[in-house]
Amino acid sequence: MSRIQANLILLVAAAIWGSTFVVQHVSMDVIGPMSFTSTRFFLGFLVVLPLALREWKKKKAEKKEKPFLVVTGKDLALMCFIGVILFTATIIQQYGIIHTSVTNAGFLTALYVPMVPLLGLIIFRKRPHWIIWVAISCSFAGTTLISGVDANLQLGYGDALILTSTIFWGLHVLLVGLVAARTAMPLTLAAIQFFISAIIAAVFAIAMETLTLEIFKAAFWFIAYAGVLSVGIAFTLQVVGQTHTQPADAALILSMETVFAAIAGALILGERLEINGMIGCALILSAILMVEVLPMLLRKRRRFG
Repeated sequence: MSRIQANLILLVAAAIWGSTFVVQHVSMDVIGPMSFTSTRFFLGFLVVLPLALREWKKKKAEKKEKPFLVVTGKDLALMCFIGVILFTATIIQQYGIIHTSVTNAGFLTALYVPMVPLLGLIIFRKRPHWIIWVAISCSFAGTTLISGVDANLQLGYGDALILTSTIFWGLHVLLVGLVAARTAMPLTLAAIQFFISAIIAAVFAIAMETLTLEIFKAAFWFIAYAGVLSVGIAFTLQVVGQTHTQPADAALILSMETVFAAIAGALILGERLEINGMIGCALILSAILMVEVLPMLLRKRRRFG
């Protein structure tokens, strides 16, 4: 597979994730957030499971060990913990989407990109590139504009929830990178985290929400799209694409989900941004570009300058 083909695959994954914001928003009219989250992750688990089992068997054959020694108990525990983090990030985002627009949700979620190096500094003491502080400033300014804060600089309730979810999305990205690199079993990690998320959401759904066959029938296509395409297929496309392209390219292309979210919100829901919102979107996208591209360009300039 060529690098161009890999980048196109990543772009398809970003488009699926971006359009799913509309599905998440509309689905809340017919099904509860816990029920929706549980069923979408369970479907995603079923999609990834055959690939994960194949990966597990391949790893077992390479190591010539018993199945449960393919990965350590510590790594299995971390995979389960990542599932808890994924559930937390997803459900906070899901409740936030109920109370804000698809456009806002898409762009505000993108703040996890500058959030990743910031959390890396706090948790792993890894000092980020100086450009991160400029990017964070641009992100905050963009958030202020796109969210339409009032005179007291208070974000809307839904916007605040989306922003909170980016902390967990950033933590999720850090932990996934750590465990995936150490185990070299990304599909197994995906299956486990999807399963854990589905189980936790199911427990809360049974305790908090009304569950009837009619509700699930009404939400069937929403669940199918978000589960099969967004969770299952898009993640698999991401894994395949990232094996044939550079990390900076992959991160930049996948961050385009925010743009696709805005496009989907405009085409399907008729959402529109005022001029301040457009400027805010531009600032947030510039923050993403700063974090992902500028450090690489500066390193190349020092190397060849």
